Amino acid sequence: MTDHIVYGLMTNAGLDPTPETTQIKEVQNALKTASKRLTKKAGRPEFICLSGNYLIVVEDKKDTKRQANYMTDKSDTLLMDQSSIESYAENGALHYAQHITCYTSFKKVFAFGCSGTEKDQLKIRPIFVTDKTYKVMPTVRDFSDFKKENIDTYYRTKVLGNKSERAAELEEILSRAKQLHEDLRNYGSLSEQDKPVIVSGILLALCHKGFSTEHLTCGIGETKDDRRRDGEKIYDAIKEHIKAVDPNHKVKTDLVLNQFEFIKLRPQLNARHPALGKSPLRYFAEYIHSKILSAICNNSPDDVLGRFYGEFLSYSGGDGKGLGIVLTPSHITELMVDLLDVKMNDKVFDPCCGTGGFLIAAMSKMFKQAENPAKLRREQEAAKMNIRQNLLYGVEMNDRMFSVATTNMILRGDGKSNLVCEDFLKISKEKLRKENFTVGLMNPPYSQAKNKQTAHLSELRFIQHLLDGLADGARCAVIVPQSTMVGKTKSDASIKEQILADHTLEGVITLNPQTFYKVGTNPVIAIFKAHQKHPKRYNSKFINFKDDGFEIAPHIGLLDNGTHEAKKQQLLDCWLNNADAHSSFMVKARVESTDEWLHSFYYFNDEIPTEKDFEQTMADYLTFEFKMIANERGYLFGYEED
Repeated sequence: MTDHIVYGLMTNAGLDPTPETTQIKEVQNALKTASKRLTKKAGRPEFICLSGNYLIVVEDKKDTKRQANYMTDKSDTLLMDQSSIESYAENGALHYAQHITCYTSFKKVFAFGCSGTEKDQLKIRPIFVTDKTYKVMPTVRDFSDFKKENIDTYYRTKVLGNKSERAAELEEILSRAKQLHEDLRNYGSLSEQDKPVIVSGILLALCHKGFSTEHLTCGIGETKDDRRRDGEKIYDAIKEHIKAVDPNHKVKTDLVLNQFEFIKLRPQLNARHPALGKSPLRYFAEYIHSKILSAICNNSPDDVLGRFYGEFLSYSGGDGKGLGIVLTPSHITELMVDLLDVKMNDKVFDPCCGTGGFLIAAMSKMFKQAENPAKLRREQEAAKMNIRQNLLYGVEMNDRMFSVATTNMILRGDGKSNLVCEDFLKISKEKLRKENFTVGLMNPPYSQAKNKQTAHLSELRFIQHLLDGLADGARCAVIVPQSTMVGKTKSDASIKEQILADHTLEGVITLNPQTFYKVGTNPVIAIFKAHQKHPKRYNSKFINFKDDGFEIAPHIGLLDNGTHEAKKQQLLDCWLNNADAHSSFMVKARVESTDEWLHSFYYFNDEIPTEKDFEQTMADYLTFEFKMIANERGYLFGYEED
């Protein structure tokens, strides 16, 4: 009866639903592994159809009590365990939609959960689903807003709220980060340093085939296994998953696992919380499974864990600044990878890898090159495997951050065996040289060289050590504060001189001052070629890329205003293809170690003033003079006071 009513409402809206299948081939193929029982067998939604560019997926239940199973009374986060997916309309619809966005080119899906057997009492709830997030929408009476001629308007006004797609998506990510931050504090009493670790640990556990949030029972069951605490079950799943993805134990497994020990030991995480009716660990696992996991496991260059970590730091009262932690935004990691023109056979090294953002961006670009349609499928997969196993290397000194980076790389299915937890500056350049790294990418710790005792921790010292450790002719890009390129101290001046004696400064790009929003650092990207002495007559490029198309959006942060791609392309054309540009954008100049390696140092305005400029200047001067005289300050211009 429910199916009959829903089918009638859809056809009345001009939609053409097909029951339990579809004629769209790629959706057919995706549904072959979309079983609601999570068995990787076939899944069959009640109805599927197209409306304009949007796919519509419908799941029905007869009983209105089976409409949805939410985590909390807020009704914005659906539980996505097997039982909820099977038993509730909205949960099942979301499951199918997420599967489709993950395995097809359809990245905008409206999932509908419907329940009831009376037309006037039917519950219909749309959920907008992308490959990164979902948004539960208010209930509707019918499908009229989803007609081909209406659906764009609904999407623009109701889903986006008349914002840009990117703004709405980022706003949702920030909202999730803030909510999770508050929940970790309120229900888990977790420190700022523990928060990203527990998030990454739960993500690893959720990726383990033998683990489910339904296993988390606070240790109150009848069997021996059920009497284990939730933290023990999560910890064991983490351990088994790391072993499964890295059977040769190249990862420093014990070091990573040590960071997750507190999950099984801390009582307040494992005990049943009265406000939740479950342990905080189960609550966190359900939230992360529903709201975060699908975004991270996407083949996207976005460092989602890194973005979450940055949000945690922004809500923590600035703990990150004191540690010198400045995580690089994804649009900058992608830009630096493009500036170095990273190839699929390059050996990429990040000595201060943080959450792995540079390695993920490099991997994404290398994978795209490996997916050459002219090659056989097995050749493409072999190339990707080579990238995963042999071409991505990272060093991270902070043990917590190392665990987060390891998790991030494992979730991407690559690179985990080539991360080490060490102090980069203590690794000899001879040892680094043996690895034959052809690309170096780095965002070093900032503001650590505060006196003579810590002078060896300056950003320039990190740059020099990286360059010294790379292969001959390797390309290197670093993002540092612009003060680094000035080199005011004697130590920095000496390092700048030595860098030019051993390596080539290709150029420096001045970035948007808001790149590290809320941190207050004016950054630049400096690009070098290793082990090639800087030629005296060489013209380095200095570019002013402050206007990069990103602006501060209220309550959101840095956001592309729609012009970034075009401006980025201009930058790449100038950098890689020697395109011409006005000196206000790019200056080519010979450099000395005593120069400030910045566009502002070499730039000069070579435009001849126009007659209009002259008239405006004279008007400004005369206005100023008149104002001064009117305020009895004529003596400034040689007039005697009356």
